[in-house]
Amino acid sequence: MKIDKESIMKDQRAWMIKEHLIARGIADKKVLDIMSNLQREKFVPSKYMVDSYGDHPIPIGHNQTISQPYIVALMSELCEFKGDEKVLEIGCGSGYQAAILSKLADKVFSIERIKPLAENAARVLKELGCENVKVMHNDGFNGLIEESPFDVIILTAAPEVIPISLIDQLAEGGRLVAPVGNTVQQLIRLKKNNGSITTETITYVSFVPMVKGYN
Repeated sequence: MKIDKESIMKDQRAWMIKEHLIARGIADKKVLDIMSNLQREKFVPSKYMVDSYGDHPIPIGHNQTISQPYIVALMSELCEFKGDEKVLEIGCGSGYQAAILSKLADKVFSIERIKPLAENAARVLKELGCENVKVMHNDGFNGLIEESPFDVIILTAAPEVIPISLIDQLAEGGRLVAPVGNTVQQLIRLKKNNGSITTETITYVSFVPMVKGYN
């Protein structure tokens, strides 16, 4: 009997949406729809494909991971997308979060410091038709000043504190969503309004550390 892998993955996606996202409070319909149709297995090393839709991080090599689906959905929802935003992502990794951002925003610039990951993410994103995402191999601490300001900045690795260079590149009315901290990390949302910054803490998280330099 031939196994229909596509059908199995589709069923697993539906389970992920119902049990790991909706059941835990994710309510943004657009985020749910995008994640319902995005093939997460495309971003996961083949040996971990069976775990593609489990609600946990998965190693992608180079001591990096693809974040658990709930956290990806939560961070996407916290960005409060309207659809016309210019986005900066720090830490492209597998490209999964960037693929979701590509459906939520107008333009996405994603920086990855590890060259093989940047190259692989760019390839997968191109295969999936995410034409509005540009992946760059660079140091995320510096942001991307030539393309700033950004309506949304999202970090998928945790700095000890948010680099001031990134706050400076946030547009008026912009949102920055990031894990912050060392041994204890918190997911925060920072907003810039009338030149002032407000910050709220969302939940405790565990991300790989944000590292300076690139290779």
